[in-house]
This record gives sequence, C-alpha cells and structure tokens, in this order.
Amino acid sequence: MFPTTIAGSLPKPSWLAEPDKLWPQWRVAGADLAAAKLDATLLAVKLQEDAGVDVVTDGEQSRQHFVHGFLEFVDGIDFANKVEMGIRNDRYKAMVPTVTGPVKLKGRVHGAEARHARAHTKRKLKITMPGPMTIIDTIADRHYGDRVTMALAFADLLNAEARALEADGVDVIQFDEPAFNVYMKEVTTWGVEALHRAIDGVGAKTAVHICYGYGIKANIDWKKTLGSEWRQYEQTFPLLAKSAIDQVSLECANSHVPLELVELLRGKDVLVGAIDVATDRVEAPEDVAATLRAALQYVSADRLYPCTNCGMVPLTREVARAKLCALGAGAAIVRAELSG
Repeated sequence: MFPTTIAGSLPKPSWLAEPDKLWPQWRVAGADLAAAKLDATLLAVKLQEDAGVDVVTDGEQSRQHFVHGFLEFVDGIDFANKVEMGIRNDRYKAMVPTVTGPVKLKGRVHGAEARHARAHTKRKLKITMPGPMTIIDTIADRHYGDRVTMALAFADLLNAEARALEADGVDVIQFDEPAFNVYMKEVTTWGVEALHRAIDGVGAKTAVHICYGYGIKANIDWKKTLGSEWRQYEQTFPLLAKSAIDQVSLECANSHVPLELVELLRGKDVLVGAIDVATDRVEAPEDVAATLRAALQYVSADRLYPCTNCGMVPLTREVARAKLCALGAGAAIVRAELSG
C-alpha cells in the first residue's frame, strides 16, 4: 500500500555538473563523462532506496536538462546555433536548439542509464521522458511549420525509445507534460492524442506528470498570478481519466490545487505530490501524512502513490535527501494507520 516514487530528477553531484542549477554545465567530458553519469545514476538509486522510495528512477543524472537530454539523441536538430525563445506561453526565456530537418533518433537515448539502474536495484524502476507537447514548447522550428505535425513526429521517437526501455526491464515509463497546465485547448485537440501515439504498443505502466513547474523564480512568480485556486487540472483530468495512460502525477503539497479535483481521475493510479520542491524547507513526515490523508478523500488507497510535486534537480543534495526521507516516513505513517 502507498508505494512511494518521485517525479523524476534529483540533484547532480558537484563532481559531475555545476550544483544547484537547472541547466548545469558538465564538469568532465568524453569517456570520463559517460562513466561519471553511470556512477551518479547508481548513487541516485541508492539514495532513493535508503529513503524508502519504492519505485525508483535514474534521477535523470545523465541529462543536462529534462527536455534537451532527449533532444541530444535526435538528428534534424541544430544545437550549435541556439536561439532565445519564450517557453510555457512566454513565462520565461530560454536558449533552445532548432529543428532544421525531419527528426530521427540517432540510436538509443536512455538505454545506458536504464540498464545500469536495472542491474543495481530490485525495486521497480521508472524512467522519465519529456512529453510531445512539452518538447515542441522547448525547441524552435525551422522545418515543420506546424506544431501538431512536429509534436506527432516527436511522439513517434518517444514511442520507439519507450518500447526499448520496456525491453530493458523498465517497469514505468513517464512522460513529463508541464505544458498541459498552460495550453489547455491544445491538450483537448491534440495533446492526449500525441501521448497515445507515444505509448502505442508499450506494455510497461505508463504515466504522465503534470505540474506547475520547477521551483525557479519564473514559475513561482507565475503561480502568484493564478489566484487562490489553481484549477487547470479541472480541464485536463477528465480527458486523462478516459485515456490509455495508467498513472497521473500531480502537484499537491503547499499549492492552491483544490484536492477534490483528484476525484476526476477515478480509475487511474494517482501520484500525489506531497513534497514541495519550490522551497528548501524540509517537510516533517506528519506534513506528508497530512497531504496523503487529504488526498485519500478522493482517491482509493490502492491507487495512491506518494510522490514529489516535481523534479528536485534545482535543490541541494542534502535538502533533496532530507525531503525523500520525509516522503518515505510520511507514507509509512498513513500506511500504518490504514493497516491497523
């Protein structure tokens, strides 16, 4: 009951990349970098196991950024001449690569870290990838000329990697779609369709992570404009409840999301964000337990997965470790209460 998991990313060791940054520079290169990424992956798995996380991830240790870590393995993209572009509906600016031709996978994307993690843990393993809508919102286009066409092209690439990850022994494949809380009409018209294309034929459990973003200033400032209730989920959850996606990961802790919206996901596994990644304050286990008890009013106990609100990569390693321990301890409190 209450298998714990995380949204995906964890902070990188300072010997691997610049600490406390969302877009860090690598500290090593070449063969040394490839080996260091796998070493960091193993440390991330061990950290989660020690904290009591049941469904572990690779911590996204091999990626400089959750979107660009996938794009680096795609032909048809120019990384040498990045351009500045507004993303998440111009919430903030970023330097992004450009699609200059038909996109095609160069080979495997996350195979090395997935197989390495699988070989070193007996727990269930989750690997995350950016969703189609979020990819096209984080890249410039000089080829397709149409957002939907480009999104579906990337969905096909994601599907190929998802099938390969399943063959690697990955138990859960998650697609990160923060853009689903921004482009509400597009979610309805083609966003879920693109997700379905990405999971076609995948036998592993599939998940979609929808949050209000990392704990960076641009996202924190945007949240202040959303009012006393954040109701974006109200538009997307009914669509996802009818979809083929198995699990939905959402933000709950220290947010203005009305928890009754979770009831719109009846029939799905719900990854309840009980850890706030937008603050260095470490939750007490009882804080986590309180969030889970509140969510239990709207999601059955056998469907609830205690989770983090979003990725933890911008935090310090010590804060992330303490928060993971609080997540595991808080889940244990509620687990004991329900088991008698």
